[in-house]
Amino acid sequence: MGSATESASFTKRTGQWLIYALFRCVEGVLRVLPLVVIWWLGRGLGLIAYSIGIPYRRLALNNLRIAFGREKSAAERRAIAREHFKSLFANLLCGFKLPLMSEAEVASRVKAENMHHLKEAFDAGQPLLHPIMHASCWEVMTQVPTIFVQGHKPASIYQPLRNPYLNALVLRRREKLGYKLFDRREGFNGPIRHVREMGMLGILVDQHAGDHGLWCPFFDRLASTTNIVALCAMRSKARILPMMVYDDGPARWRFVCDGPLQNPEDKPTIEGVTIAINHTLERLIRQQPAAWFWVHNRWKLPKPHFLLSNYRRGSLMPTGEALERLQPFEMLIRSPNWLGDACMAFPMVRAIKRGRPDLKITVLGPDKLEELWLSMPEVSRYIAKPAKEGWFAVARRIKATGVTFDAAVLCTNSTRSTLEIWLAGIPRRVGFKGSFRVKLLNQVIAEPATAGAKQHHAHRYLHLAQGIGADITQDGLWDAGSAPVSTDGLIRVGVCAGAEYGPAKRWPLERFAAVVNQISAKHASFRWQLFGAPGEKDMGETLSAMLQAPHENLVGKTRLTELIAKLRQCQLLLTNDTGTMHLAAALGIPTVSIFGSTCPIETGPLGDRHTVIQHQVPCSPCFERECPWGHYDCMTKVTPAEVAAAVLRATGVTDANLP
Repeated sequence: MGSATESASFTKRTGQWLIYALFRCVEGVLRVLPLVVIWWLGRGLGLIAYSIGIPYRRLALNNLRIAFGREKSAAERRAIAREHFKSLFANLLCGFKLPLMSEAEVASRVKAENMHHLKEAFDAGQPLLHPIMHASCWEVMTQVPTIFVQGHKPASIYQPLRNPYLNALVLRRREKLGYKLFDRREGFNGPIRHVREMGMLGILVDQHAGDHGLWCPFFDRLASTTNIVALCAMRSKARILPMMVYDDGPARWRFVCDGPLQNPEDKPTIEGVTIAINHTLERLIRQQPAAWFWVHNRWKLPKPHFLLSNYRRGSLMPTGEALERLQPFEMLIRSPNWLGDACMAFPMVRAIKRGRPDLKITVLGPDKLEELWLSMPEVSRYIAKPAKEGWFAVARRIKATGVTFDAAVLCTNSTRSTLEIWLAGIPRRVGFKGSFRVKLLNQVIAEPATAGAKQHHAHRYLHLAQGIGADITQDGLWDAGSAPVSTDGLIRVGVCAGAEYGPAKRWPLERFAAVVNQISAKHASFRWQLFGAPGEKDMGETLSAMLQAPHENLVGKTRLTELIAKLRQCQLLLTNDTGTMHLAAALGIPTVSIFGSTCPIETGPLGDRHTVIQHQVPCSPCFERECPWGHYDCMTKVTPAEVAAAVLRATGVTDANLP
């Protein structure tokens, strides 16, 4: 075992040395070439890279869309991306050449601007912090210390290279120029101590800092931004002077020291300073957009939690800035196909919506559920999918919205629904493993551990939300309001006696009629409304003819929005296990629900305002559409008397004489 480890270590060191040797050979070639020739050669290579480096070109264009989508056309952004690739390769090759030149030679090609800010800080006895970026030929910043070192002791924080030979070479060259170097892995006590001793420290500002950063706006899009500059400034009382390098002609550069950081806060905070730095960098980047490093994913979605509830520093907005300025994080949620299942997904959607302040939710689902989802304030838009529409047609429908979706969460388990999302080109696709669709998902949420116990569908959906970072323990996820209070002394009760799934879920119509008639015979204050699906009109007519009580037959006569409005007028819903039952529960309407072939633990209404009536028989729950035995014992054991008593209790009416 030890021999194998030693062999692998030797192979690794050999490979690193060969890379180091190759780099030195490249330097040998660059040493003899004029800097201008190297610059032009780099631009040619950059143009080739733009043409063939499709993934990196897409990344740059997407970053430019985020940064300038509101102010520049697509053609302008493409032109910036093309120029960026040429500038990037030219400056990269020139960056290899500069350490081989004398400082005087490099300085002759650099125009320095606003260096008086450095002298003013030294005269005032203030140490300096320099936020810097990967822009233009950033190697210039290290090669001309005489231009900007005016009394302070220069230093920088560095991230060690993985190749120890190259890392040692870079360190030798930096230290030879008079820099003090601090390894990022060793913490920040040393750098802060250096700054306090009238030092100057350069720190790379990173907008992809993960859980270590602050989620704050960068070009009006939330990005995890390093707070190291702000932290060092607060502890050392240093003046913050951002620095930037711009292209200034063939193999020439402009080195700019920006003025002291402007922070609108009366009492500076780490959060406020970090936001102010981002705003300043935006301004500096806009002066020459092609110079900045666009092929780094500044707004990369963290995995697995791209909602921000669990990040220790959370998200924040600048003081006085409206939330509407933020570019939205666009999420598509694939709705369940059934009304009841969709209602059970409501708590999940509420939890997701609260997961980040910039979130905008679009729901994709059957056209019959459009009104349901648009009644939910957390949902911004709905994409209605006809029942028999093909995969490509659905994908085109998603793209036709013109929205660039950042992520999609699938409540469905089918391969087909996942393929539609994949074809639409949504980059982050989240869902349970499902059947054959695992290859189409790039974030699979493990099924919740239940130790064999049954779990309610709503909790399963919430587990999906938790997997992307939502806080599912917060208050209000289940609260859809309360049932209306009668102002005219009447008690309005909805009745849903059908069930589209099949007869196994239907309590006999004559028993519904018996409950209604018995209660109304004793209590004239009850008013009944019959609800049902469009295909249940005949059932509604049959039940209506059986009733001897004031009622309104709305079976098959209401659109979903009208059904919602009517349910909101009811103090109670008497129902089978139906989608209308879940809709009422989602609206905060108490229910008395009759279960037979299905399982209320998995699909019943949740909460103490709901009453479930079920008589267990050996074969239930079977989840069959029709009873295999033909006698529906699970339903017929439920009597009108016990249902009527449950309705009276739920409405606050007592009647000991009711049969």
